[in-house]
Amino acid sequence: DQESEEDLSASRTSLERQAPHRGNTTVHVCWHRNTSVSMIDFSIAVENQLSGNLLRKFKNSNGWQKLWVVFTNFCMFFYKSHQDNHPLASLPLLGYSLTIPSESENIHKDYVFKLHFKSHVYYFRAESEYTFER
Repeated sequence: DQESEEDLSASRTSLERQAPHRGNTTVHVCWHRNTSVSMIDFSIAVENQLSGNLLRKFKNSNGWQKLWVVFTNFCMFFYKSHQDNHPLASLPLLGYSLTIPSESENIHKDYVFKLHFKSHVYYFRAESEYTFER
């Protein structure tokens, strides 16, 4: 049995109504941050995904929180573990800069990188050089 085009359209509409609205879609973030993404970059992004454990530290916090992180479509999704179905949080990365912390930031750990956008600063620490390079 082949479904008619009308049946497919009705199914798609029904599924779209059930899906929650996401305020951090690429289009929304581009508009909000007054930036754009080329079709080439977008094509590369949707074909690539990276996941693994990272330790996260906020700018003004002392401790590190171990999270399962999925990087896909210009966004990092944070989970308690790789078994979770829903992320604890997400961080759209459009407009963020990636650097290594300076000495004055007093982050005396190996494999640390810094993501920052305006006053938003996050530190991430990998558990190995291999993970850090990825």
